[in-house]
Amino acid sequence: MADTSKQGGLRALIKPVWPATGELLLLSLFINVLALAVPVFVLQVYDRVVAKGGLTTLQGLAVGMAIVILFDFLLRQTRSRAVQRASLRFDLHFGQVLFQKLGRMPLRVLETRPAAFWQGLFRDSDTVRNAVAGPPVIMLVDLPFAVLFIVIIYVVAEPLVWVVLAAAVIFILFALRSGFAIGAATNRERGTSIGRDAFLADIVANRTTIKALSLEQAVMPMWRDRQVDAIDSSMDRGRISDTYGNIGVSLTVMTTIAITTAGALAIMDQQISIGSLVATNMLASRIVGPFAQLVTQWRALVMARQSGKRISEVLSLPDDHQEQAIDLPRPEGAMTVEGLTFAFAPDQAPVLKDIRLKFPAGGMHAVVGPNESGKTTLLKLLMNLYQPQSGRILLDGADITQFPLTQYARWIGYVPQENVLLAGSIRDNLARGREDIDDAAVLAAAQAVGAHDFIVDLPDGYGTVVGEGGRTLSGGQRQRLAIARALIGDPPVLLLDEPSASLDRAAEESLRDQLKALSRDHTVIMVSHSSILLGACDNIVVLDRGVIVRGGPAQQMLPTIMQRRPAAAQPGAAAARQGAGEASASGARPAVAPPAVTPPVQPTEAGS
Repeated sequence: MADTSKQGGLRALIKPVWPATGELLLLSLFINVLALAVPVFVLQVYDRVVAKGGLTTLQGLAVGMAIVILFDFLLRQTRSRAVQRASLRFDLHFGQVLFQKLGRMPLRVLETRPAAFWQGLFRDSDTVRNAVAGPPVIMLVDLPFAVLFIVIIYVVAEPLVWVVLAAAVIFILFALRSGFAIGAATNRERGTSIGRDAFLADIVANRTTIKALSLEQAVMPMWRDRQVDAIDSSMDRGRISDTYGNIGVSLTVMTTIAITTAGALAIMDQQISIGSLVATNMLASRIVGPFAQLVTQWRALVMARQSGKRISEVLSLPDDHQEQAIDLPRPEGAMTVEGLTFAFAPDQAPVLKDIRLKFPAGGMHAVVGPNESGKTTLLKLLMNLYQPQSGRILLDGADITQFPLTQYARWIGYVPQENVLLAGSIRDNLARGREDIDDAAVLAAAQAVGAHDFIVDLPDGYGTVVGEGGRTLSGGQRQRLAIARALIGDPPVLLLDEPSASLDRAAEESLRDQLKALSRDHTVIMVSHSSILLGACDNIVVLDRGVIVRGGPAQQMLPTIMQRRPAAAQPGAAAARQGAGEASASGARPAVAPPAVTPPVQPTEAGS
């Protein structure tokens, strides 16, 4: 699908409803022309039928009006159907493009906003849809025909046309003023609503912890404050909207009174007839009506404009690298990190500083270190989820930034700390929606991590629905499925972040044996503090405060790591942190790290 960010953003998205605009204008033209029939009918009844007793004329006019009413009904029904079709086309196209855009955006961009913001974009799309393919657009289409009615009033009652023009100008200025006021109130309402929804999303996401610790009473005041703010802003917006709406009704009544008063004077001066006055009042209602609706519909239009602006800004954000120049063969799995430095923001201290590593193809390697040392961030960089400020990462000698993430993800199996499964069956989760994955590949991945036995023991086997986030399964089962999912497609590199966090000792030993077997022809890189898994590794790298302080063969590194001595008690620790050397996974130690220096390691660490 075309990149909408390069085609005018929102304008490209609403392109499917453009053809309906011409159809709506044409239908509205006929509808508004037929609307002239009623004032003409009234004019003729007053000036001819009543004044001259023309019963035959009345019969003819009545038959003509019956035909007009029938055609008017058919035209309005046709216009409603056209709006519905435009709305359907908009929903199908807009929702798909917006969802695809979120899938193409870099992870760092997605992490800069709360989940409630991204969820709100789809509510924004509904708001835009309701404006460009709903009642507001019909109102806007009817507005230009006010010129036609003013011309007719000039023909049938020239003295009154100036009153109507003055009323129209007042309504236009009033509509603009109400638009600014309602728009500001709507912005405040949306801001407080997003804050409340984001807090609610956090509560729902952490409902187990809240329930277990009985934190309901603790979070209630925080929820109440946000709910009160949202209600206050909503009531404030409603008060402003109602005030302007009621003023609009009063202006409509005042317009009718002004036209009637001026018409009465013109009748007494014999400038117009009674029929002309009645017809003018009816035509004036057709002019003032859309402007009065504009006041009440302005909130919808302002919200659509604001929603469209937010969506347009998101669509203009850069995408992950998507273009694939050539389909390269499956890599061997050698990974090299050259002078890697990464910070989450330009004004923040680097999380990783001048990291230099070499992981040969094959083998089992571990990255350890205390909390907040940058281990998980390093894995995400190896996964090409983040872009470094300097340095680069190579896969078999090729810079990984040149690969589309869809292609690169087929070569790198990734198991994050949070083992979240998508709602659906176990097979759907393992296959990851890839059409090239058959049942044999799913079965092989499940067997490789020992998940097949518990899967077939379930009532529906591989068709078992895991529920929201995999809630119907235990933590250990979710952990095994996450590892099996990473093996789908037989990627040459496996990145695992605390893969044994939810496993008991027996399952951990089984995982160790499975990973060791996989490391014969796969490059396994993991963050772990499990002595069972670390004992099976070939090499271990120690990170502390974003720099490499030690690295080498696991047999040499393990005794020192397991001592877990505080870094402050070890001479030379500060000097080791001042620079980052190259830790070769082939066994060479970094030149800047004295052999005796090892940072403290927390075996129970849950994340970096």
